[in-house]
Amino acid sequence: MSNKDLTMWTVAAEVPALIGVVGAGIMGAGIAQVAAQAGHAVRLLDVREGAAAAAIEQMGRALDGLVAKGRMAPEERAAVLARISPAVDVNELAEAALVVEVIVEKLEPKQALLRQLDALLPPGAIIASNTSSISVTALANGMQNPARLVGMHFFNPVPLMKLVEVVSGAETDPDVAAVIERLARRWGKTPVHAKSTPGFIVNRIARPYYAESLALLQEQAGTPAQLDRALRSAGFRMGPCELMDLIGHDTNFLVTKSVFEANYGDKRYVPSLVQKALVDGGRLGRKVGRGFYAGTPEASGPVAAPQHALPTLGLHGQGGLVEQLAGWLTHKGLAFERQPASSWAGLQIGAMQVHLSQGRSAAQLAYELKQDELAVMDWPVAPDRMDALALVFAPRSSAAAQAAVADIWRALGWEPLLLRDAPGLVVARTVAMLVNEGADAVWQGVCEAEGADLAMKLGVNYPAGPFEWLALLGAEPVVELLDGLFEAYRSERYRVSPLLRQRRFGA
Repeated sequence: MSNKDLTMWTVAAEVPALIGVVGAGIMGAGIAQVAAQAGHAVRLLDVREGAAAAAIEQMGRALDGLVAKGRMAPEERAAVLARISPAVDVNELAEAALVVEVIVEKLEPKQALLRQLDALLPPGAIIASNTSSISVTALANGMQNPARLVGMHFFNPVPLMKLVEVVSGAETDPDVAAVIERLARRWGKTPVHAKSTPGFIVNRIARPYYAESLALLQEQAGTPAQLDRALRSAGFRMGPCELMDLIGHDTNFLVTKSVFEANYGDKRYVPSLVQKALVDGGRLGRKVGRGFYAGTPEASGPVAAPQHALPTLGLHGQGGLVEQLAGWLTHKGLAFERQPASSWAGLQIGAMQVHLSQGRSAAQLAYELKQDELAVMDWPVAPDRMDALALVFAPRSSAAAQAAVADIWRALGWEPLLLRDAPGLVVARTVAMLVNEGADAVWQGVCEAEGADLAMKLGVNYPAGPFEWLALLGAEPVVELLDGLFEAYRSERYRVSPLLRQRRFGA
């Protein structure tokens, strides 16, 4: 695309111009609303008769709610709605500076529409796709001017969610992506640049959040309620099982399958037999009233008080997690002795060694160390806000030693979540895999580290981004845990990103 062609749109990014939106579903209506609130005239088109007009009426009801709460003046509501008009034919978009495509998430109908828009719009207009998973490069195939196509991936609900992934295909002009970035900021959004690879940033990096819990369920390591509580306790707003219930297992399964197939069967993205069984059985989640849960999961109760006198404590090893533990022990008034030169990291509770997870089972560690009184604990990534933390005990550990650990857990404000002895526990393997996936995305040039952190916090409300967790934990325990999981499962799913290997070696 020439600089002359871009002149129209460079100006339009600063001065409101006509915007076309094709697709009047929830996402399309949300994009139309955001554009209108930013001052643009918007024409909303849908092939379903009356769908655009109905979407505008629904938008009016939503804005009524904002007016009732004092968050929007009545005059502003009227002005926003006055800027949006339904279109009955694609030719009504011919004068638009930008058209955003928000139709069904299938390659062929999207390509047909984009080719039609390409032939209709003047050279200076930009075409954007709100696709969440389809290659922008593939979408541009067959366009006469593929340089003007860019991904502009919003998140639902569009008026509230700040993130926009600006996705460049192989043919996308960098100036076009830059213009869309400026426009997104003008609309009050936070844009993050991504290369057009399967899943882009968010849908790619987020896969382990579901996949690790689904794998643990297949191994019968814990219940959905236990896994959800462990991850909520680590700062995630919803546990993976309740989140999949909310999204819909059919939708979540199809996205996972799409990313898996687009990556030629990469084991990191393999769909779950557990989730397939739910889909096959019609247990699709909240929309049908049953998934992992019937309705919504029950809230957790208060943590019980310790039942016995607390034993002597030692804190072994070094690193970010050990320092997290030291700070929380001190805050809770529990005396402990530091052992920084120890060969292992974790807590000594009386005779019991409680190791921070390294991706190995408690049974394996007890055998290797010839230590019967042994447990493995999950990673306390946010000890100050946790109300539960998972742990597993070696087969020969005594009931008395296990009770002493449970008392220390409760003294720290954590409900002990007792799981089957599967390696990696819950939070540790989930966070390590999220870090690994983020590292691989940066290594492969999909995005920058800052973009990965922003995308995961703004797009899916994670408590931290992958590189923020990496800064907290350090590369050593992440690599160690992933290597332990690889040894346990012999699966490429747990291969370590080259970027993490380099970080471990100080590069």
